[in-house]
Amino acid sequence: MAQTIALVDDDRNILTSVTMALEAEGYQVSTYADGDEALTGLSESPVDLAVLDIKMPRMDGMELLGKLRKRSRMPVIFLTSKDDEIDEVLGLRMGADDYITKPFSQRLLIERIRAILRRAEAEQAAKDGESDGDSMIRRGDLLLDPSRHLCTWRDKEVTLTVTEFLILEALAQRPGHVKSRDQLMDAAYGENIYVDDRTIDSHIKRLRKKFRDVDDEFGQIETLYGIGYRYKDG
Repeated sequence: MAQTIALVDDDRNILTSVTMALEAEGYQVSTYADGDEALTGLSESPVDLAVLDIKMPRMDGMELLGKLRKRSRMPVIFLTSKDDEIDEVLGLRMGADDYITKPFSQRLLIERIRAILRRAEAEQAAKDGESDGDSMIRRGDLLLDPSRHLCTWRDKEVTLTVTEFLILEALAQRPGHVKSRDQLMDAAYGENIYVDDRTIDSHIKRLRKKFRDVDDEFGQIETLYGIGYRYKDG
C-alpha cells in the first residue's frame, strides 16, 4: 500500500510541483493551502508524514504542529525561509523531525522523506516486538535503547526525535572519539544525502537543551571547533 504524504503550503506552485514529484515516486499525496484546512483534513484522514510550511495565513506551521502533536507522533518536516534560524530552532523544539530551507531541491526533499519514513518504520517495528538488550548502549548515566527508541539520563526519560536519537547514538557508540559533521550527517540521514553543516549544529543544540532540561549540569556532548563533536568519556 502506498505511503501517504501531506503537503501544507500556501504556495500553489509548490503544492503542484512537489505533488507531481512525490506521486512519480509512488507516494499518495494530500495537499492543503493553509494550516486550518490541514488540521481538519489530517484529523479525518491521517498520513504517514507531513511537510509543513512555517509561514502561512490563518494558522501557521508552528501552531499546526502544536495541535497535531497533541494527538499524533507522525513525522513532520518543516519548510522554512532561508537563514531563518529562529524558525528552525523553534520547529525542532516543538517536535519536528527535520526542516528544509526554501528554495529547496525536490530530490533532496524526497530523499529526506524516504530517510525519515524508514526510521519511523524501524521504530514502529521495534515497538511491536521485544527490546533487544544487546543493542542497548550504556554510558554512565546515559541509556539508549534503539529497539524502543528510548533515551534516559539519570533514570529520567529524554524525548528525542529520530534524527536526534541517531546523532546521539553515533556519538555515544565511541565515547572520546571525534565525529565530524559529515560522519554525523551519514549517521542521521544516510550516505549520499547532503545537508548543511548548520543542520547538524541545530540538532546538537537541541540535544543539549533537552538533556539540560533534566540535568542543568549535563555537558557530555563536546564541541571541537573546526573538527566536529564527541561524547565525553566518563
